[in-house]
Amino acid sequence: MRIVVIGAGPAGLYFSILMKKAYPDVDIQVYERNRHDDTFGWGVVFSDETLGNIEAADPESFGQVRDNFAYWDRIESYHGGTCTESIGHGFCGLSRQRLLLILQERCRDLGVPIEFETEIEGLEPFADADLILAADGVNSAIREWHKERFQSEIDWRKCKFAWFGTTKRLDAFTFIFRQTQWGLFQVHAYPFEAGRGTWIVECHEDVWHRAGLEGMDEEQSAAFCETLFAEELAGEKLLINRSQWRSFPTIKNATWSHGNIVLIGDAAHTAHFSIGSGTKLAMEDAIALVEAFRQHGTDDIPKALAAYEEERYVEVIKTQKAAQTSLEWFENSARYIEQHPVLMMFNLMCRSKKITWDNLQVRDPELIQRVRDVFAGTAAEAQSSDDAAAPVPMFTPFTLRQMRLQNRVVVSPMCQYSAVDGTPNDWHLVHLGSRAVGGAGLVITEMTNVSADGRITPGCIGMYDPAHEAAWRRIVEFVHGNSSAKIGIQLAHAGRKGSVSHPWRGDDAPLAEGAWQTIGPSPIPFQPDWPAPREMTRDDMDRVRDSFVQGAQMAQSAGFDLIELHMAHGYLLSSFLSPMSNRRDDEYGGSMANRLRFPTEVFGAVRAAWPRDKPMSVRISATDWAGEEGLTGEDAVHIARALHELGCDIIDVSSGGNSPASRPEYGRMYQVPFAERIRYEVGIPVMAVGAILGPDHCNTILAAQRADLCCLARPHLADPYLTLHAAEKYGHGDQVWPGQYLLGHNLRRD
Repeated sequence: MRIVVIGAGPAGLYFSILMKKAYPDVDIQVYERNRHDDTFGWGVVFSDETLGNIEAADPESFGQVRDNFAYWDRIESYHGGTCTESIGHGFCGLSRQRLLLILQERCRDLGVPIEFETEIEGLEPFADADLILAADGVNSAIREWHKERFQSEIDWRKCKFAWFGTTKRLDAFTFIFRQTQWGLFQVHAYPFEAGRGTWIVECHEDVWHRAGLEGMDEEQSAAFCETLFAEELAGEKLLINRSQWRSFPTIKNATWSHGNIVLIGDAAHTAHFSIGSGTKLAMEDAIALVEAFRQHGTDDIPKALAAYEEERYVEVIKTQKAAQTSLEWFENSARYIEQHPVLMMFNLMCRSKKITWDNLQVRDPELIQRVRDVFAGTAAEAQSSDDAAAPVPMFTPFTLRQMRLQNRVVVSPMCQYSAVDGTPNDWHLVHLGSRAVGGAGLVITEMTNVSADGRITPGCIGMYDPAHEAAWRRIVEFVHGNSSAKIGIQLAHAGRKGSVSHPWRGDDAPLAEGAWQTIGPSPIPFQPDWPAPREMTRDDMDRVRDSFVQGAQMAQSAGFDLIELHMAHGYLLSSFLSPMSNRRDDEYGGSMANRLRFPTEVFGAVRAAWPRDKPMSVRISATDWAGEEGLTGEDAVHIARALHELGCDIIDVSSGGNSPASRPEYGRMYQVPFAERIRYEVGIPVMAVGAILGPDHCNTILAAQRADLCCLARPHLADPYLTLHAAEKYGHGDQVWPGQYLLGHNLRRD
């Protein structure tokens, strides 16, 4: 078997070592365009997990790598004139050049030749090769030659960065945030050998232009940054080594192989340097590829390449998702600059979602205690005695107008499809009552429709008949009489998504019998085979607006504490907002301002009918997950700002639902960034929702000040007493337990 390796970085060299060990008779030739001691960048970082994989794969090279490690376990953040630190993390690093020299020497020992200063102009000279390994990095020529086959995607990001070295002695991962006349600059720095460290300077592209860095060469850029960070450098120098300003490319490929060509390392995928995983991914790719040949042999190369990709693809996607989340945090870090340094440190630590409240509590309990103290101190609602411990964030009270919540846990609206003629019954009493008794600060009803033709299904609930008001009053009185929870009602109209059968019976489709005419801003059906809604006239708008007002008046009579208007998920008000469902050519369609006109009219009418001392919320879809064809994050900011100006107290930020063509990118806490953006850019409190899986996530989101309340749906289906169980876990005995359940109060769950 003949293997040609293009690129003598960590991926190409490590693969060659492992493959030669596994198959000594295999002919491997490595080609590298640069000299043997060239390297661009400074240090590389490894985690304990990565080290274990490397040691198991090749103890010989690992031994030499280990002997050159610099070790540290601290992270420092310089912000607001102070240094905040976190301990207990465990890192090691070494010179990238030293790593390459070790791997080169190991290749020579095993009989793998490396031809340096060799430019590969095409693959024709290697027509007789059985396998061509494209390890030629971020700017892979091989990937570019076959980009249609690999289905390559390159997303050039919004920040500029320059990779310097420094003579500054570092003994921690160091992050520096410096506000300047041009905007925010930030540093990612870490040690890698005695007297040397990596010093990456990053800023938004707009800041880079304003500072005049576009016209500077390496020496001038280094001098500029030395001056900018003179205090932190303390007289030490920045070193250059092809330290040009660049934009980071997030690279993805739908497939990593084509014929006998296989991508590896940065040629296949990139992960932002803020989580330090590029070299890790490259070397773990090499381990997986060789293991695939061990399992399937060298006679069936396509099968081995398929196995390699199957083994690595999910892990790479997970790492890229974490890296992208971290990357976007640094792109938007200017929004956090006013945070207390301790809370910003926590925010920084949890930026990629790989670290959360609970595991940081294990790593660094002292930092967590400081976060608790500072968070409680920033919340005016936190009224504890001097000797009482500060609560964890989810148990810090929160106030909207005259409504004071005991904690920041919200039971998210969840359709039950169990009403008869729109009237709530014992099911709804038990469902909402049990979750209120379970300790949540706020319970919000399922989507409650303001007219019979505004329902999704015949089993959906309403607030348009005197019987509805009476039934709701019974539920509200139970919640108020048996818990400390507040209860809100979500008023809505289904629009074009109405007149369908119960989805949880497996037949979410237009009704065959008993159907009604749906309405919408435009006569566009939600699904191609569904009946089209009737385009609304001004008379229809008046009727719907007045139905919302009537629903609000009935909600006040029933005793609700909060009204939430449903402007999300493709229901009527949401469908006015989205260009995917609103194609009108009058004053209610076209521009964002026009599409907002009717939803804000409804909000204004309801706000006028609802008591001034009671708050109002609006749930919006912050994106249609359809690019520029649908609602975007920028649109969501515009919508939230308009609602805030009309008296909305909090925005409940969800996404999607306007079109079956939407392609959401799911994951833990995946909708939180939309809420966070609105919170900072509009200056309005927000509720976060979307795969918030429990108290750990709640504390993480709240302590980082990404949201003010956390909405949980499915976790409350699994555990109605989620909040009380969390109170026991975190030692908050002040949460209200019903007298009937006090015997279970002190029991600890495994």
